[in-house]
Amino acid sequence: MDSPSSEVTVVSECFVTPKTMPEKWKEPYHLSPLDYVMLSMHYIQMGLLFLKPSTISQSDNPKGYMETWLQKLKDSLAATLVQFYPLAGRLSTSKTDEPRSYSVFVDCNNSPGAGFIHAKSDLSVGDIVGSKYVPSVVQSFFDHHKAVSHDGHTMSLLSVKVTELVDGVFIGLSLNHLIGDGSSLWQFFNSMSEMFNAQETNNLLLKNPPVLERWFPQGYGPVYNLPFTHSDEFISRFESPVLKERIFHFSSEAILSLKSKANQECGTTSMISSFQSLTACIWRCITRARKLPYDEETRCSFATNNRARMDPPLSLNYFGNCISAIRSMTVKSGELLEKDFGWAAMKIHQAVIGNTSEEISKTIEEWLESSFVFHLETLLGSMVVHIGSSPRFNKYECEFGMGKAVAVRSGYGGKFDGKISAYAGREGGGSIDLEVCLVPVFMEALESDQEFMSLVSSSA
Repeated sequence: MDSPSSEVTVVSECFVTPKTMPEKWKEPYHLSPLDYVMLSMHYIQMGLLFLKPSTISQSDNPKGYMETWLQKLKDSLAATLVQFYPLAGRLSTSKTDEPRSYSVFVDCNNSPGAGFIHAKSDLSVGDIVGSKYVPSVVQSFFDHHKAVSHDGHTMSLLSVKVTELVDGVFIGLSLNHLIGDGSSLWQFFNSMSEMFNAQETNNLLLKNPPVLERWFPQGYGPVYNLPFTHSDEFISRFESPVLKERIFHFSSEAILSLKSKANQECGTTSMISSFQSLTACIWRCITRARKLPYDEETRCSFATNNRARMDPPLSLNYFGNCISAIRSMTVKSGELLEKDFGWAAMKIHQAVIGNTSEEISKTIEEWLESSFVFHLETLLGSMVVHIGSSPRFNKYECEFGMGKAVAVRSGYGGKFDGKISAYAGREGGGSIDLEVCLVPVFMEALESDQEFMSLVSSSA
């Protein structure tokens, strides 16, 4: 992809601290081994695009309206940070050479707070959602471009960038992946929306406050040491190849049709879910688009929320990282395409049901015996299809006085050839949008795939 465009101009930057400082602000905030693996991963970058209300353009003082709105959003951020106070901190490290140890924690005392940026662009909402491909300028709607989690020693752990368009507003969140996963980001986004809308009533208590107490494996305390002495030993900076990004919309009817076909071919009634069916479809179609040799291996993986799968289960409001990448069995590309669709769907289904609490515990135990940090380039392989995010996240419930968002968009972070992000369709009802990232030649081939395009309603 292109580097961020110069079409976005920063108007102002500041830091925001919690409205009131909780007592725990003074204490180090320790991280779980589930977090440590994310030290070399990009910040998570997700945002929402809104149309400005017509009342703004008709107002006698549209500039004054936006100044008031921005201050209200900033106040909402300060109020939300009271209950998400680690996001206003910075990372800090204690380390020793003998024995080799490297421990990372959040220092909330020595931090200016979370970032807040106001930017402007001459682009319109139509320029963003009307393009066949996601324009590269969207990367400029987010702070911390190409930053990895370890950079949180000198960068804010959370940054909110508000880009004012001619007829719209984009709110882009950049969240340090060491602090939380996709569930955590959308929990925060929804909480900030709740605070924004509650300011009129002065009821600033969240309906579902985050559970900030970190999970630690039995027998391990709040301080965990990695077997390193310097960040150079475990930090790598993945550079994405030139990609085309396109968002494909699948209606609930198309997805139900896929589910019916998958279960029929597998001789079941409803064992294979709608999302497993859609995953199998995109895996096969991208594999076909890549025109791989028959014997070349391919696999599909997807991020899954393990909170309910832990033993004992964690709260769904647990704030932190609690995910794993479920991987299908590696198969030969020729076999994947020769077998029927139901065969691929069953491979996905088997991978999902195999992600038990016992398997999660086993993976954690193995990691504790031989600790490592995830690196995007080695985690994925060259011919993987990986699905992140989730259509279950409440994205379109976030409102900031401008009605329902027009679209969801993401930044540069964590993208590569074969990366897909799944979002609920704006109209709801079981519809799904897939944000597909492929190198140009593979994207062109996918768009020529009749099986795939016959299922697509439109670009979203």
